[in-house]
Amino acid sequence: MSERTNGHHGGNGGAPDADLGFGQPGEQAISDGPVELPLSKADFSSDQETRWCPGCGDYAILASVQGFMPELGIPPEQIVFVTGIGCAGRFVYYMDTYGMHGIHGRAPALATGVATSRPDLSVWVVSGDGDALSIGGNHLIHALRRNVPLKILLFNNQIYGLTKGQYSPTSEEGKVTKSTPFGSQDHPFNPVSLALGAEASFVARTVDTDKKHVAETLRAAAAHQGTAFVEIYQNCNVFNDGAFDAVRAKGEKERNQIRLEHGKPVRFGAEDERGVARGPDGRLELVDVATVGADALVVHDAERREPSLAFELAHLAARPTAPTPIGIFRAVDRPVYGAELSASLDEARAEVGTPELEALLHSGETWTVS
Repeated sequence: MSERTNGHHGGNGGAPDADLGFGQPGEQAISDGPVELPLSKADFSSDQETRWCPGCGDYAILASVQGFMPELGIPPEQIVFVTGIGCAGRFVYYMDTYGMHGIHGRAPALATGVATSRPDLSVWVVSGDGDALSIGGNHLIHALRRNVPLKILLFNNQIYGLTKGQYSPTSEEGKVTKSTPFGSQDHPFNPVSLALGAEASFVARTVDTDKKHVAETLRAAAAHQGTAFVEIYQNCNVFNDGAFDAVRAKGEKERNQIRLEHGKPVRFGAEDERGVARGPDGRLELVDVATVGADALVVHDAERREPSLAFELAHLAARPTAPTPIGIFRAVDRPVYGAELSASLDEARAEVGTPELEALLHSGETWTVS
């Protein structure tokens, strides 16, 4: 992993092998050494020049993440960002934390190794829709099903931006690009639905320029024990501009963002005049509240163990060009990957101690082969 750029914090000085005090997987990292408090956005901002296309949604996401990080109360030297290939892959260079820029699609696998070997660290993955859902698909779904203590941020711009505008696994059918001049024939992934199908314990969606909602979502993801998956609609103003205007542009987002709030009826619209209810066939449908009545609206339950409601909400909009749910779809507790193993290892160490490797290798019967 690359060291932090500025190295201006106290504590353990960012040493990767420092004894920071190990906890269990999924526990929030706590610093044992002196920390310069209070932390600020500047503590998480590297001295590297940010290099994305002017107007790219990544700038807004970076600012939101850097602004949110101080809330964790975790010093930068106890936080790791792992990225893959693509425009989102540059994210790690702009965070003044430890980090690793991995190869295409492997960020979840690399981050799994970090999180399971160093449970004292807070580990974050940043990936794009092309990186995570093409060659990285298997790595993503297995991290989700294992419930590794990771926070995975998927920047979805529905295009390959870094390689200049080819269609991606989330591009709509019929998408005309340099690689599909006659229109894409592929059916796109729904990232939220994919995460739910992999039994992810925390699944959410937010929008790049909605700073308040991004912060609320990150806050909930950081507090979650296990894998937290957050899809972030991110505008690529060069190769796919306006793809999310329905939920992003002023005057449109007020009408089309369906804000999911646990325990509350699902309502939306500039004056909450619309909502989600079950139709005669039992399926979810968009309704006018004045017509069906507030009591007919579906009440969102993000903590429901059985994910069918979350699935239905994820499929309310095939594409984000109409009313589309954002917020937390699912947040349930289940065993965190590695927790039982760590407990077993602690018990074994307590029983046999930690002898030197040389003494261990020469304990019992040994022989020499000549």
